[in-house]
Amino acid sequence: MATVRQMLDKKGHEVYTVAPDVTVFEALEKMAEYNVGALPVVDASGQIVGLFSERDYARKVILRGKASKDIPVSEIMSTHVLYITPETTDWQCMALMTDKRVRHLPVLEEGRLVGFISIGDVVKSIMDEQKFHIEQLEQYIQRGMS
Repeated sequence: MATVRQMLDKKGHEVYTVAPDVTVFEALEKMAEYNVGALPVVDASGQIVGLFSERDYARKVILRGKASKDIPVSEIMSTHVLYITPETTDWQCMALMTDKRVRHLPVLEEGRLVGFISIGDVVKSIMDEQKFHIEQLEQYIQRGMS
């Protein structure tokens, strides 16, 4: 099983964040610029205070008839933020994401934000592992037939 640390080493450790006082529109612009579906919301001290996602926008702005240029992210962000550590395995991430129905998880190490993974990152990691195991089994079978 791969760890989150290994996933981040492949993917990169860069994390795009947003402050709680920026408008939803500005946060959406940033998400589009970086092609991401969610952003950790980080206060001036660097602490995660929430998570802003496309789902938050759809359910808390659009469906309620609000204007994204008038609302701060802090008004609609999810404040109950699940997180993982670099030692968490990809399978543990998948279980947590499936159970809690979340698509993004911040990675914290000693209280510091050190990464951010999506369900796509986790699926890719598990698929890579499965591919490796299949190749190993094929080689084993071929050696046995020789």
